[in-house]
Amino acid sequence: MKHSKKSHKEGRGSFSGRIGYVLAVAGSAVGLGNIWRFPYLAAKYGGGIFLLVYLLLTVSFGYVLIMSETALGRMTKKSPVGAFASFGNSFPFKLGGWLNAVIPILIVPYYSTIGGWVIKYLAEYLKGNVQEVAQDGYFTGFITDSFQTELWFLVFAALIFIIILGGVRNGVERMSKIMMPILVLLAIVTRPGALAGVKYFLIPNMKNFSFMTIVAAMGQMFYSLSIAMGILYTYGSYTDKDMDLEQSTTQIEIFDTGIAILAGLMIIPAVFSFSGGNPENLQAGPSLMFITLPKVFASMGIGTAAGILFFVLVLLAALTSAVSLMETCVSTFADEFHWSRKKCCVFMAVVMIVLGSASSMGYGALDFIQIFGMAFLDFFDFLTNSVMMPLAALATCFLILRVVGFKKISEETEQSSSFRRKKLYTVFLKYFAPICLIIIL
Repeated sequence: MKHSKKSHKEGRGSFSGRIGYVLAVAGSAVGLGNIWRFPYLAAKYGGGIFLLVYLLLTVSFGYVLIMSETALGRMTKKSPVGAFASFGNSFPFKLGGWLNAVIPILIVPYYSTIGGWVIKYLAEYLKGNVQEVAQDGYFTGFITDSFQTELWFLVFAALIFIIILGGVRNGVERMSKIMMPILVLLAIVTRPGALAGVKYFLIPNMKNFSFMTIVAAMGQMFYSLSIAMGILYTYGSYTDKDMDLEQSTTQIEIFDTGIAILAGLMIIPAVFSFSGGNPENLQAGPSLMFITLPKVFASMGIGTAAGILFFVLVLLAALTSAVSLMETCVSTFADEFHWSRKKCCVFMAVVMIVLGSASSMGYGALDFIQIFGMAFLDFFDFLTNSVMMPLAALATCFLILRVVGFKKISEETEQSSSFRRKKLYTVFLKYFAPICLIIIL
């Protein structure tokens, strides 16, 4: 516990205990990825068999990466740049650290644009416009109206900064303790009477299996568990040495996967019954949440209530994730440049307004600017998820395999945990993790 006193003296934030930490990380992991990406991928790549592959990957590969990043954060008491620099100050170490640190800086602005869309839809359902938002062309009309998208983006961004300025315990932890239980309760509310969809989603069928099932499940696991975004380094650095790392990781896996399954149970059967049982009708990404589901709600007797509940759920999920991303950015600048929390927030506000405005106007006023044929939001999404995150995770694997070593990771973990999955951890990190990451790339 001596370490934690020192960290307080230096003004570093910390969690009050394991529950605060687990809820904060689970809040970070449970985001838009669980609610719009997971059901769509599960429907597209085999339903029950996709779910089984996803679960197996989460308890092996996901476990290894969560444990690695959290242990390195706790060991060094630093966010990603400082954690890498603790083991060497040459260019490869700096690159590995900054790669993990830059990802949230690029993600949080475009993520906040989508958060703004969620608030807009919630506002429409609160006004009772259940039929209006279900009309063909409504979503396209909205995202090409730059004034509206910018306005709602700024509302969402303001909410994040209010929470972040509260600090680790009063802001991040308090928000997670309030929002996560509400989020779980809301996720349990599902639409009955669509048994074919439930069966397709929960019962594995080998006929639906393909190589893409593994690749898609692996990509989703990354996106969903907050791996390779610098978040776990940062949150690990806020924990005390007596917090059971392994038990916390297990709880995070259960929380995150539970919400993803509940989202699947909520969305897949509803769309199945609405569309006559064809998994092809589950649209990709935003279309599912902002086009298909509003049509489902419009066809229900309690469409307004269902719409309000659903978009409150999505807003809470988006907020908890965005706050984690922002906290990681703020922590990195505080560690590296010794800025005050306020100064870090002001700097990130400038970054947010520049990159977030580009994303929010990318389909409207700025649609004439395309990067490799993509609007700003799509480009940032592709760059961070498909390129930078696998590279950042490879950097973490390399750091442990070549520099830190399993002995130090074991010692760090065994200060507070029995490390039951130690064999799995070693074998997976040594042989499977690098191969899996290269496959994703």
